[in-house]
Formats: sequence, C-alpha cells, structure tokens
Amino acid sequence: MRLRAILLAGIVGILSVLLLGLPSQASDVGGDEADEGPTTVVSGTVRNASDENKPVEGVTITATPDATGEEVEATSDEDGEYEMEVPALGRTVIAIDVDSLPDDVSLAEGAPTELTPVLDVGRPSFTAIFRVGQSESTAIGTLDQLAQNVYNGLYFGIILALGALGLSMIFGTTGLTNFAHGEMVTFGAIMTYTFNVAVGMNIFLSGIIAIALSALFGYLQDRYFWRILRHRGTGLIAMMIVSIGLQFFLRNVFQFFTGGRTENYNDFTTPSGISAGPVTFSMRDVYCMIIAIVLLTVVAAALKFSRVGRAARAISDNPALAASTGINVDRVVTLVWTVGVALAGTCGIILGFSQSVKFDLGAQILLVMFAAITVGGLGSISGAIIGSIIVGVLVETSTLIIPSELKIAAAMFLLIVILLVRPQGLLGNKERIG
Repeated sequence: MRLRAILLAGIVGILSVLLLGLPSQASDVGGDEADEGPTTVVSGTVRNASDENKPVEGVTITATPDATGEEVEATSDEDGEYEMEVPALGRTVIAIDVDSLPDDVSLAEGAPTELTPVLDVGRPSFTAIFRVGQSESTAIGTLDQLAQNVYNGLYFGIILALGALGLSMIFGTTGLTNFAHGEMVTFGAIMTYTFNVAVGMNIFLSGIIAIALSALFGYLQDRYFWRILRHRGTGLIAMMIVSIGLQFFLRNVFQFFTGGRTENYNDFTTPSGISAGPVTFSMRDVYCMIIAIVLLTVVAAALKFSRVGRAARAISDNPALAASTGINVDRVVTLVWTVGVALAGTCGIILGFSQSVKFDLGAQILLVMFAAITVGGLGSISGAIIGSIIVGVLVETSTLIIPSELKIAAAMFLLIVILLVRPQGLLGNKERIG
C-alpha cells in the first residue's frame, strides 16, 4: 500500500508540473493569437423574396457581442452573400441595417431585424437568415435556419457520443455513476493545450499525446483507486459520492493551474466557412466528425466482436458468473476504464476547438452526457451513440423556439419524458427489481 501511495503521489506530481506550466508559458508561446480568442463564422445570403429570390447586394449586417459591445460588420456581395468572423463571447446581437437595403426592397412584414444567438457553446458557424421582401411562403427563412441547426446538432451529438460512450462503458461494467467523467473530458483539452501552446508542439501530435495521457489517467484511476474501493466492498452509492468529491477536486485543480481563464489552441481556431445551400460548415468540423465516427465505430465493433468485448459484456451481465468462467474481471474493468477515459479525452480535445479550453469544459456537458446515455439506454453501447445524436439535434433545434441560453433545458426535458415513459431508454432492456 505504501508503494502504491508513493507511485500515485509521483504521478499526481508529474501532472501538476505539466499543468503548472500552463498559465505562464501560454502567454509567451501563444502571443497575440491566443489573446484573440475563438471566433464563430457568421454568414448568410440576402435574397429578395418579392423578386424571385434574387440576391441583394450592398446590404450591411452587423454583429455585436454583449460582452464587449464592439461591432463587427459585413456587406453582402453581388451574390447576396456575406461572411464575418465574430468573437465567440456568448450572447451576440446580429442585425440587418434596414437603411442599407435598396429603395425598392424592404423586410418581410413582421420579420425581425435582429437575431440574438449564443456564440460560445458548440457553434463553430452560424447562419443568420433575414427575410427580405414578401413571399408566398414565409417559412423559407425558418427552414434555412432549421437546416443549419440540424447540422450543428449532428456535429455536437457525434462529438458528445465520444464522452457518452466512455461513460456508458464504465457504468455497464462497474455499475458506477461517475460524476467525475466530465473532468476526464476537460483533462484531454487541457493536455492538448499544454503541449500545443505551452510546449509548442503541432496540434496533431499534441492531440495524440493527450489521448495517450488520458488513457494512462484512466488506467491509473482504476488500478490504484477504484479497484481498491471495489475490493473493500464499497457500495455503489458510496462510490458515486466519492466520484462527486473527485469531480470537485479535479475541477478545482484545473482551475488553480489555469487561473480560471479561457484559452485556445494555436491551430485551426478560426477556420473559413464553406456554404452548401443553407448550411455553413468548415473542413475542420468535417475532419473532427470523421475522427469521431471512426473511433466510435472501432470501439463499438471491438466491444461486439472481440474477445475482450465479449468479456466486458459478460461482466456487465453478471460479474460473479463471469469471474467463475475464468474471466479476469479486474483486468477487463481496468481496460474499460482506460478506453473510456481515452474517449472522454478525445471528446474534450475536439470540443476545445469550438468551445475553447477552460477548467469547466467537461462540467458544462456532463448532464447532457447523462441525458444521452439515459435516452439511449444505460449500459447500451449503440444506445449511447444514438442517444447522443438525438440529444445533440434536440439541443440545437430547440433554439428556434426557446432562447439559446436555455437550450440545455431541452435535453433535461427529454430526459424526464424518457424516465416517465420508458425508463430503460430507447435501446435498453427491462429489468425486474426485487
């Protein structure tokens, strides 16, 4: 036990040294680029619905974040298109200058002159639609915005699935509701930032190192912490309370060493937007989604077809019976922790692009991850993925009805409905209690 304690203290010391260099070195290496902060690409097309949707040139669009009050301006070109990079600082007022419209063009009756999206929570791009001219169908602008929100929801849902899958795997094999899982997401983002900005490494190499460190973090957690609690016969409720304590401990450690600041990577923080009809996206987002889909597919296939995956599912069904058949339960559970935390770290790395790197990055999506795995089915691998996509799309599309600041409440509402109507989730199995 003394050897374990010394080893664990040494590991914590190493991680502390890495994090300790974060605030001071970041300002030297990152320079002015890090101070600029993340931006959201705001774009759109101004068309006159009264004249066969012809583009309108020379229309001024402004965006003003509430946090700074500094105005960003763009003007539509001959194709009616405009694009501008707006600081992602929360609630932002995007307005059309009515006086810049041609004399024979006006806004549609009842159309708003301002939009107020929140540009700091998973919005790498935003399409602002203003209804200009009168049209037989007044729903065109809403449909265009719906298409953009569905895309944003798919992007967020796929990335969220990385963290949710890891959370579901750990719950399935151990029964532990791990409230510290959000901090595993934050760990991946902070480690990537440390090596990319403070050390000066390439973003790809920094991400690979961060994933490896996340996997190591997951291994050490189970090997020298959770496994000891399990062998002592600690109940699941007690272990859940321990995870809550670990959550606050890690979050405060991250806040202490980062100074509570919001930071950004050196690379790919302001990608150019690409328009495809009503949807605007960036190649960075496409690459991130491809990476996430590949990882989700590989892990899901391994859990279903590999020997270790079958062992993990056997432990999930009945740990005692699995052990009696010769399965090394401790080894399999430790492997699940290793992979689960690595997936959470990867989720944090990708979220660090769109939501910036901050000490509470994972805490902000923890409840959304719980909602996703509950909707899909607790302990279900495919349920975690499908539930994440459903929750992601719901969260983003709900902003068409409710204020953007309240969109997380949509996920909580869906969680309540699922618990009332189908407590086992969409793909979960009914279990008899008692």
